[in-house]
Amino acid sequence: MDAKLQFAGLRQRAIATLRLTMIGVVLFAASHVSADVRIKDITSVDGQVQHTLTGVGLVTGLAGTGGTNPQTRQFVANFLQRVGNRMDPVTRELLENNTRLKTDNVAVVAVTARVPEYDAITGKVFDVTVSTVDDAENLAGGVLMPTPLFAVDGNVYATATGPVSTGGFAAGGTAASAVKNHPTSGIVPGGGNMHETICEPRESQLTKYRLSLRNPDLETAKRIVDAINNIAKRSAKVITPALVEVRIPLGTAKSTADFMTDVDQLRVAPDTEAVVVINERTGTVVFGENVKISKVAITHANLTVVTSENPEVSQPEALSGGETTVVPRTSLEVQEGDKAIQLVEETTSVGDLVTALNALGVTPRDLSSIFQQLKAANALHARLEFR
Repeated sequence: MDAKLQFAGLRQRAIATLRLTMIGVVLFAASHVSADVRIKDITSVDGQVQHTLTGVGLVTGLAGTGGTNPQTRQFVANFLQRVGNRMDPVTRELLENNTRLKTDNVAVVAVTARVPEYDAITGKVFDVTVSTVDDAENLAGGVLMPTPLFAVDGNVYATATGPVSTGGFAAGGTAASAVKNHPTSGIVPGGGNMHETICEPRESQLTKYRLSLRNPDLETAKRIVDAINNIAKRSAKVITPALVEVRIPLGTAKSTADFMTDVDQLRVAPDTEAVVVINERTGTVVFGENVKISKVAITHANLTVVTSENPEVSQPEALSGGETTVVPRTSLEVQEGDKAIQLVEETTSVGDLVTALNALGVTPRDLSSIFQQLKAANALHARLEFR
């Protein structure tokens, strides 16, 4: 009985050890695979054109946050006339110049979209971006009316319409207001529709083609070449940090499309640049794993200045001949945060950097100033990019 129990215990420990080993292998594989991406996700075939479509449209259904200037009234008059509401010149002039006419439920917007060459075909649906042209304050809740979209040749190839998504808000009253992000611009998901093909696709007769890296980097280009040459020897070579030339192998049973598909599915680990991206409008700071900071001492204390006005009435004595006046009284208060100096060791990972910055108690907006000062002190080994 004891032998059976001992054997059962050994068997359970062996299974547990095997499970832990398998988990370790899976985690190692997951961490390794997660660093690799498909070639198609970091490159595009050189020569494929991005068609830019533009137009000017009208967003309706706004809750009092639309445009109120003469341009808005003129565009509304043009829109009404275009949809069949004819009006004589006198009525049109009155409509355009009548300042009492409320148009704050509509807004004039610029409509733009970028469509790849292979997507610029009849029936293709795409997203469009809208942004205010007049003095509208908020596009939230609005709907873009059908708007023709023009290509660079001046011809109409598509239309756009649909509800606008802003991803922000603006609210306020007489004495205070709050704004998140930029509610004067937004996206109409799937709002664009191609009605005519811009360029007819032609059958490919390629013997070679080029891959354009979305983020040019010589090391990444070399890794792409190595991955391609592993499946087709001496088929790829580096032209520039942004271009890799690929020759279609001769005598292969696969078609050109099949070979290009196989190349797209190959996985490489891109070598990313050390960069810190700062968006001061939204208070967003993003930095990658290659960002390093030299050993440095940092102190960061917020300075707050508060002023308030408490005017007082000065009343002259009786029969003095003086006048009652209002005397300004201004109070000023300066508050400075009390924070000690923090020693930041030379970091070796993003986690170390985050831990060091959290120890300072900084906010996302404080990070912008800190990174700028670190760069000025030659302690930040990364490129700063402001959006």
